[in-house]
Amino acid sequence: MMYYSRLKLASVVAVCFLGVLLCLPNALRQPAPTVPWRQIHLGLDLRGGSYLLMQVDMNSVTADRLRTLADGTRQALLGAGLGYRDVATDAHAGTVTFTPRSPSETEADLKALRAMPMAVPNEFAVAQRPDGSIAVTLSPEAMRLRATDAVTQSIEIVRRRIDATGAVDPEITRQGDDRIVVELPGISDPERVKHLLGTTAKMTFHMVQDSALGSAVPGPGVSLLPMMNAPDQKLPVADHVDVDGSDLTNASAAIDQQTGEWAVNFTFDSIGARAFAATTQANVGRRFAIVLDNKVVQAPVIRSAISGGNGQISGGFNAQSATDLALLLRAGALPAPLSVIEQRTIGPSLGADSIRAGMISLGIGFALVIVFMALFYGRFGWYANVALLANLVLMVAILSLFQATLTLPGMAGMLLTLGMAVDANILINERIREEIARGRTPLAAMQAGFERATSTILDSNATALLAHIMLFAFGTGPVQNFALTIMIGIVTTLFTTLLLSRMLMVRWYARTRPTVLPV
Repeated sequence: MMYYSRLKLASVVAVCFLGVLLCLPNALRQPAPTVPWRQIHLGLDLRGGSYLLMQVDMNSVTADRLRTLADGTRQALLGAGLGYRDVATDAHAGTVTFTPRSPSETEADLKALRAMPMAVPNEFAVAQRPDGSIAVTLSPEAMRLRATDAVTQSIEIVRRRIDATGAVDPEITRQGDDRIVVELPGISDPERVKHLLGTTAKMTFHMVQDSALGSAVPGPGVSLLPMMNAPDQKLPVADHVDVDGSDLTNASAAIDQQTGEWAVNFTFDSIGARAFAATTQANVGRRFAIVLDNKVVQAPVIRSAISGGNGQISGGFNAQSATDLALLLRAGALPAPLSVIEQRTIGPSLGADSIRAGMISLGIGFALVIVFMALFYGRFGWYANVALLANLVLMVAILSLFQATLTLPGMAGMLLTLGMAVDANILINERIREEIARGRTPLAAMQAGFERATSTILDSNATALLAHIMLFAFGTGPVQNFALTIMIGIVTTLFTTLLLSRMLMVRWYARTRPTVLPV
């Protein structure tokens, strides 16, 4: 217990030396971009930045699914050679209703609709109403599942979009059933980010119904959509999606070699390329609308089949707008629109004040602990202070190694960890005092003191570790940062208390062989 081999001694010293090396990047400037340089990143409350609280439009999720279901209903009936009249959707009731072409086709209609594929089991039910109409009703369980998936998917797409802007250490978390919290350290002007996040970027390709041009009521299965660059001008566009933008694999901003204007080039995957080729081959001479968030970007005439799976979007873009659109298409479309319901901006000066206040509190707390240990436990108190300093260094080193984000709760966790480490050292020193009072020799007192204190220290730190693991698993944001700092501190406390401080005492005893312990 009180013997340290050379290997064990070298291992403890090497860990402490490695901790110092890992801490250095936080105090020095990176010498070259190619040199690995891991630092602690400051959170929103320390660095300053922007805070956005966004809400997913759940009504849009339901309405979008009803539109898809209505289009699927038409396709299923037409594919079975059946007719229909008066197709309507009711978002509040979650139903698509229509009237059969004739009463004799009712059973065939029901059979065709019940054979439609479902995204989830029992997603909808098909039934005939007393007035003879047929209703396709979405189940509440399926809509709740779709709403949950919409929020989860929105978080992932928001993360992709923000990562593409180059933001460092963004914090994206879910709040409640339909809200997303976005924290952007270092970004004081969030307007571009708001624009990127607030754009649904749902791109689809539809055929233009030229026969309905100039008509105020285009007919069933056709919608009047405004042109993006000329909102007053509207085109009759088929509701049926011929090619879905979700099949895109890449998009990039480029300059059109023919016109010299900015454009966005895009590429489909194999599924999208086949659909794009089949649609263009079957509709040569017709107009093909590129629709982005229910606005027509372009409606070019198909001159020939396009089989390469590549295309281009042009129309009044500048460098920034083309780059942003390409970013949005690469990241994927949001399943529903996001609206900003709360926005806060924390200035860099406030963050600097927080850092200064945190460092002052940490320094004062550390100094008081050092004075206390030195006054009450003498030489062994100073050894505890050395272990305490090593504990702080190792905490910073581990946070730097994983490039963790430090917030004010994290700094509070570091200060609390130092207090917990002091408790462990006090427990050891008091145990040694008790053994001396019982008349044991110095070596036996040190041996018994460490043996009896170790189990207590391990038990108390194990229970604290479990509690903070739960905080980290179920908490969010600041709570997670606080819990993470404490968990790291518990590990470093066990190392510095049970190995480093003991090593210092043992080496001193082996060198001096005292008859009385200075504790």
